[in-house]
Amino acid sequence: MEALYLLIPLSTLLVFVAIWVFFRASDSGQFDDLEGPAMRILHDDDAPSTEDVVGTP
Repeated sequence: MEALYLLIPLSTLLVFVAIWVFFRASDSGQFDDLEGPAMRILHDDDAPSTEDVVGTP
């Protein structure tokens, strides 16, 4: 029973710290563009360069 006197405040503090970290990351723009990097890989230029087509003599 005495352990609860320590564990409940510590868990409450841990929850508030986790919420603070989440909101700080959100305010700094961490979650602004989630689809940009995923779409960038799909639009990658896979065409061969002109050096590959012409070749070097």
